[in-house]
Amino acid sequence: MATVDVPLERLRFGQTNRRDLWWAMPLTTFIVFSSFIVYVTWALLQGEHYHYGNYLSPLYSPELFGDSPHAVFGKWRWSWPIPFINYSPAMLILIFPLSFRLTCYYYRGAYYKAFWADPIACAVGEPRDAYRGEAKWPLLIHNIHRYALYAALAFIVLLSIDAVQGFRFNDPATGHMKFGVGLGSFVLLINVVLLGGYTLGCHSFRHLVGGVLDTLSRSPARKKTYDCVSCLNRHHPKWAWLSLVWVGWTDIYVRLCSMGVIHDLRIF
Repeated sequence: MATVDVPLERLRFGQTNRRDLWWAMPLTTFIVFSSFIVYVTWALLQGEHYHYGNYLSPLYSPELFGDSPHAVFGKWRWSWPIPFINYSPAMLILIFPLSFRLTCYYYRGAYYKAFWADPIACAVGEPRDAYRGEAKWPLLIHNIHRYALYAALAFIVLLSIDAVQGFRFNDPATGHMKFGVGLGSFVLLINVVLLGGYTLGCHSFRHLVGGVLDTLSRSPARKKTYDCVSCLNRHHPKWAWLSLVWVGWTDIYVRLCSMGVIHDLRIF
């Protein structure tokens, strides 16, 4: 059989024969992800206006030490400082949920394209000649994703408790808490639903519930769980972006209510 050697020409950065809007998705990812990083960094460093009545911003949950009624251990009363405790109650979000999201398999592919152009798109020239992979530092840290999953699952429980608290309002007549519904109640509820869909549809969680067994059908309960996780996993990118945007919006809503810029709509 005759063979033909086709020389491969390395494209310059950005060079391509594609005529579609290949740059639209990387650019959108860059703008949305950058905006989220900037806002969340600013919000976490404020240390105020993160709660309003029975509403607590997800960026500050759980609040271990702080001035709000949501603080588990009350205000920090010791003189010796610990990073972020004295300055801002929002310390755990930087360690656990953020590490889970930044090492997510989907987000890796998204921000590799948008921020590092590695690769920026199919059949488009890259800015480097070699592929580093994730076998060296600092990208080796992505291997913590499967372990960060357990912390992320715990935070879903904590945020679910916050969502339930969002339906409990103080009754001025009796001084006791009673069931009620405000617009913020739904904001907190939607937040935990979107985060739950994103976390429970994670590739690592899918492997956790469906791995190990050679024949999954022999365990009907695990098979059903695996199918449910797979259903969420098929829409993992949608869950990822919707939950990302809604976390920011939930903090904005609570913050604006706390500042008196807007008023929470009390339904009943």
